[in-house]
Amino acid sequence: MSNDREFYWRRLHSLLGIIPVGLFLAQHLVVNHFATRGAEAFNSASHFMESLPFRLMLEIFVIYIPLMFHAFYGIYIAFTAKNNPKQFGTLRNYLFILQRFTGIFLVVFIAWHVFETRFQAAIGAKEVNFNMMAEILSNPWMLGFYIVGVVSATFHLANGIWSFLVSWGITQSARSQQIVTYVTLIIFLALSVVGVQALLAFV
Repeated sequence: MSNDREFYWRRLHSLLGIIPVGLFLAQHLVVNHFATRGAEAFNSASHFMESLPFRLMLEIFVIYIPLMFHAFYGIYIAFTAKNNPKQFGTLRNYLFILQRFTGIFLVVFIAWHVFETRFQAAIGAKEVNFNMMAEILSNPWMLGFYIVGVVSATFHLANGIWSFLVSWGITQSARSQQIVTYVTLIIFLALSVVGVQALLAFV
């Protein structure tokens, strides 16, 4: 792959990780958080999202295609990236490595989550509602798996925002990058709390 072409592919990969994939993750966690208000509140929020006009087209072109590109190109980046924490033993380098590990894990987690929920609904086996998630998370191993998945996703998004702002030249100075580090840490913690609270509400 030529350097120019890889440059643009990486920019597209970075952009899609924020818009629309990152926005979808935040929206998905907020909808799931309605579970903390009870089964009826969650089912109402879930059914509202499912009743949106052109939902299937939106899911395919706004969620699945961008997500698949971001995931598969991310795997390519993960296995071709040159990590050197022993030489550059900095926090940012370790976060770079963790970004790659969480990305690979999320490919597995998201595929399993889609299979357990959207695929089961598509074949008419189950309905996506509070009871479905409560049944899945009644298994302690699955609850642990989902908690790790949610925290991995929120970290991947928050750290990805930092990388996006740097790679797109928005934060160039060391001071601005430090400020964004704190901002993305807050985003990570806030979304993690929202996501984990939602999971525990199903138990």
